[in-house]
Amino acid sequence: MQNPIPGTFLRGGTSKGIFLHKAHLPADRARWPSIFLGIMGSPDKEYGRQLNGMGGGVSSLSKICVVGPASPAQQAEGIAVEYTFVQVGVGDESIDYSGNCGNLSSMIGIFARDEGMIPPPTAGATHMTVRSFNTNTQKIIDTTFPIADSVAVLNLPETSIAGVPGKASAIVCEYVRPGGARTGKLLPSGSPIDLFEIPTPPTGQTRTLRVSLVDATNPTVFVSGSELREFLSLDEYFNRSSSAAATRVSDVLEVLRQRGAERMGLDPSAQAQPKISILSAPNQAELEEGSDIVVHTPSMGVLHRAVPMTVGLCVGVAANVVGTLAWETVQGARAAGNKGHGDGMVRIKHPSGVVDVGAEFTEDGTAKSAKVVRTGKRLMKGDVWW
Repeated sequence: MQNPIPGTFLRGGTSKGIFLHKAHLPADRARWPSIFLGIMGSPDKEYGRQLNGMGGGVSSLSKICVVGPASPAQQAEGIAVEYTFVQVGVGDESIDYSGNCGNLSSMIGIFARDEGMIPPPTAGATHMTVRSFNTNTQKIIDTTFPIADSVAVLNLPETSIAGVPGKASAIVCEYVRPGGARTGKLLPSGSPIDLFEIPTPPTGQTRTLRVSLVDATNPTVFVSGSELREFLSLDEYFNRSSSAAATRVSDVLEVLRQRGAERMGLDPSAQAQPKISILSAPNQAELEEGSDIVVHTPSMGVLHRAVPMTVGLCVGVAANVVGTLAWETVQGARAAGNKGHGDGMVRIKHPSGVVDVGAEFTEDGTAKSAKVVRTGKRLMKGDVWW
């Protein structure tokens, strides 16, 4: 196995990752983890910075996408390329294939076109749509991006996204039939609300908390920020304090996440899936800027500086499912004076700004698609040592 290995370093949305050709990896997938750990510089138990690799010390910067051409059967269904997303642990040797990355998904079609995996668009085309298949969730994602002379153009001043400076080309990501990405059901428990009884710090008193278990693009456990505030110091947690109060928030969230995993029929020990997300009502200033809901989401145990895009898309879907915490929160914002944006989109406020997500449903209530706009940038192409 060659070392170094050819790779491309790309930003997609608010994440960065190494993109690899599947053909450049061993056919035996049991050999993949050591390569991925070496590329990212993991595990870095002592410092958590991944200085011996391409990782950046946080989950959003410790990612790999393995991309290959679609099979003949997939091509017959209009799929051009397939990919596997890999979440690499920072302080440990975990290699997680259980979920997808909504941010890096935006760059799959662009990478495939750059690498010649797929043919160029028709002559004179200004945009190209690439249909990809994600092996982690068994779901289809369409990405549409501007193109000139058969090459994706990423530096047009079309749009900006929270967490990334400046403007860039708009990449429209549409997740086809996003419901049941891991569990096969949009509501894995069959209910928009579940009740979890958990011991709460510091007294250990048992409390009953409402949660919504929703599986769209990625399974997510949603919990109410107002209910957590009754016994936890969320502000310290949101400010990334290292205090005991903030640690208690992390501990409670992990208990809820694992309980949610068990109820969904997922492995509670897998850190990447399901996600857990705190949903709160917008304050007056956030209402005035058009926000429908406020979201704080830890990823791999660390509070995300924006929102993992698969979680944002899951919020967008859940906000249209009557009775869920997301639906309840958005309806409250609309009743408080936020009349929405007239385009069916849900505006999410997160630690770095806002993002608009949308969802379409069929008449029978099936989630037809979930949509979001991202930007991306080519950072480096060459060889990476592992």
